[in-house]
Amino acid sequence: MPRKSTFQIDLNVREFNEGFNLQSKCASPPGYSSLLKQESTWTAQGMSASRPPALTQAKTDQLTLKRKNMAMSIAMKPGQSILMNAFMMYMSGKQLNMWTITTTSGAVMSPLAGILALEKTFAHLATPDSKENYLQMPKLIFIALNLAWLALGLYKMSTMRLLPTTSADWTHRIEWKDMMETTSIPPDSMIL
Repeated sequence: MPRKSTFQIDLNVREFNEGFNLQSKCASPPGYSSLLKQESTWTAQGMSASRPPALTQAKTDQLTLKRKNMAMSIAMKPGQSILMNAFMMYMSGKQLNMWTITTTSGAVMSPLAGILALEKTFAHLATPDSKENYLQMPKLIFIALNLAWLALGLYKMSTMRLLPTTSADWTHRIEWKDMMETTSIPPDSMIL
């Protein structure tokens, strides 16, 4: 339990204090009087001052439109990264070095991380009471752009020969035939 201090100052001005008359003559700060009126109407209507009244239909539509626009701007973010990463991967070349490995791994891992964090990305825009499903199209666009970005990174990896795309990459799976018979006589081509 905190120790009670012997020195306490009450900064609230009451009627019996010296500055009460002077303070009552001063003008209220901007917005303070409208806030007091709003609180008094809320208490008169039986609402708590901490919870504002329900929004009108026009304001609700306006907020929904803002959420839709914000969702579309979030959905288009990977498109900006695709062009930047494509240029960086073009400039890095096909050699295996730290720069190309860093840019290529970023072009593969970033879209995967974006797709896995899809719900977290759009969570602040979802409203539990809305019956509209306005986040479906932005989510699909977000996934499509991330998949395009991932395809670009995988294409770069295949041009650097880091992906097993040729038949030579799968030679470890070939089953070699065991020789049934062996001879100590060399073939004709070995005889000079």
